[in-house]
Amino acid sequence: MKPCSFDYVRADRVQDIFEAFEHYGQEARILAGGQSLMAMINYRLARPKALIDISRCAELDYVQVRDGRLVVGAAVTQAKVQQREALAREVPLLQLAFPYISHFQIRSRGTVCGSIAHADPSAELPLCLTALRGEVVLRSKSGRRTLAADEFFTGMLMTAIEEGEFIEEVRFPLAVDGCRYRFDEVAMRRGDFAIVSLAVVASASEIALTIGGVADRPVTRRWPRSADLPAVLAAFAWDLQAQSDPHVSASYRRHLVRSLGQRLITEVLDETVS
Repeated sequence: MKPCSFDYVRADRVQDIFEAFEHYGQEARILAGGQSLMAMINYRLARPKALIDISRCAELDYVQVRDGRLVVGAAVTQAKVQQREALAREVPLLQLAFPYISHFQIRSRGTVCGSIAHADPSAELPLCLTALRGEVVLRSKSGRRTLAADEFFTGMLMTAIEEGEFIEEVRFPLAVDGCRYRFDEVAMRRGDFAIVSLAVVASASEIALTIGGVADRPVTRRWPRSADLPAVLAAFAWDLQAQSDPHVSASYRRHLVRSLGQRLITEVLDETVS
């Protein structure tokens, strides 16, 4: 299909974004990489009157370590972050997850903040942000507000962004000494949307498991390292209220949560012991 007609606004400055918001109101949408948004527009699932292209906005093109976090601006592509030499040391969970995100052509255009804004429950970056207890900085003409990932994601393809706001940056906490990280997912083919995705963050005192692709947003559960792992995983799998779809059954999703969760957590615990 072809999209409905829309106006195109190139925003070279943040001020251009606010001027476009003022002119078009809630009918305007931010365009960064466009890898998710343009597909929705082509299928007419989204019908904006204007697209505000921020891909050339230098004010939003930055990746930096600040206050114990890796801070990624709204115009930064996924490939730019993935190719960061220090990424494996700074945010190892991201380094593990990036190869699973679609294909390199998509990562070279798609942005980190764009994936967060799209809020697909099967996407890897919302999962990582939730697992690491990251933050989203929303900017409007009147100022900024910072939301934890759990507050930002409100449902399937739904977020706490309000009219006149856009994601200015996202913040991933840096790795903590002594913590261990794991990531895995199951998809029909490599690069497809995840049927189930999993991220493990293990500290000296607890295990945190975050699941994507099952509920309407990424969900985290935390247990002490001494917990009865099969029992807590079985309870978590049921709590997610998995649904069947044309690809897999709900029971298979629950099975993946239990089996892959067991494997990843066991790997972390064994690594700690060794």
